[in-house]
Amino acid sequence: MARVDDYAAALRLAAEQLARESFERIAARSGFATENGATLRVPFLDRTYLVDYPDFAFRAADGADPPAPALPEQVLILHYMSGGGAPPPGGEWVAYREIPGATFYFGAFVKRALDPLKKVFGSQPGAMAAAAAKLGGTPQGQGDASFRFQPLPRVPMQVIVWQGDAEFPAEASILFDRSIEGFLSPEDVAWLAGMLVYRLIALSRA
Repeated sequence: MARVDDYAAALRLAAEQLARESFERIAARSGFATENGATLRVPFLDRTYLVDYPDFAFRAADGADPPAPALPEQVLILHYMSGGGAPPPGGEWVAYREIPGATFYFGAFVKRALDPLKKVFGSQPGAMAAAAAKLGGTPQGQGDASFRFQPLPRVPMQVIVWQGDAEFPAEASILFDRSIEGFLSPEDVAWLAGMLVYRLIALSRA
């Protein structure tokens, strides 16, 4: 498991690499709105942060709480800003295993995202629906509960749950637009899926 100093080092490296690019290029590639010519407005899940160029310091928009995302989230957002080597999302949905290079991280993806998703919502898909509404999820009409989310401007995701019963165990699927491989590494995709699922779980208990 990564330590705090590992995340801090990754954050510093990502910020240094981004600082070599122009603010305009980063904004255009990521799809983030801009403020004051040197600040990116970053919506992530159900929160919005402001990220200043060129130091890439995070702070909550409008003084909201928490004041900044956790370090893993900051690293993921900066990695997303560094991506963009693919066309915009085109509507071709793929499973995690279909992302090039994802096989090595599949176990982590299952542990961080699929297993918690099935465990919590496989017996109560209605709770997922209530939580998804708080995250701006759009119903998709698949399984017993399915929603499309937009955790980052160029990264749509679908989350699908099939309720378990006495005969069959609960099942779940998380789908990604194929273009995600140009925006995030397979490891980052696994982290993002887990962040979305755990936020849904937290909102279902709020």
